[in-house]
Amino acid sequence: MVTPFPRSRVRTKPSAASGSIGNNGPVRPTISLLRPEFVVNHELDAFERLLWWLFAGSAGGKTRKLVLSAIRQQPRNAQQLSEALHLDYTTIRHHLKVLEQNHLIVTEGEAYGKLYFISDSMEAHWTTLEAILEKAGGKKEV
Repeated sequence: MVTPFPRSRVRTKPSAASGSIGNNGPVRPTISLLRPEFVVNHELDAFERLLWWLFAGSAGGKTRKLVLSAIRQQPRNAQQLSEALHLDYTTIRHHLKVLEQNHLIVTEGEAYGKLYFISDSMEAHWTTLEAILEKAGGKKEV
């Protein structure tokens, strides 16, 4: 049997995705990185992984950070956000759609007057977002 990694670098942890079952449930391999300064916690919850992807792993992360921060300061509609951030209305609408689809913001109202608010989940993970932005090289202030 050929293993893709040397045994000294592979550990196993329980996972529902794995087919093999150990004493504590299914087991999945995790890899220890050689350079500890680049280690990302392998035990991130789904919401943290989502934040990494939306804010540190995609081109629109900086704009989403601006939109989310503006909404956190004061609930606003798309037009108000566009004016406050000096960004195109369609750009704002795109990022609002992404944030809403991923449950980082919630809405109240309908059509053009729809107000956007920070979701309870996002508010609970706000310090996590700040830490992600700091690690990713962005400013901590959100």
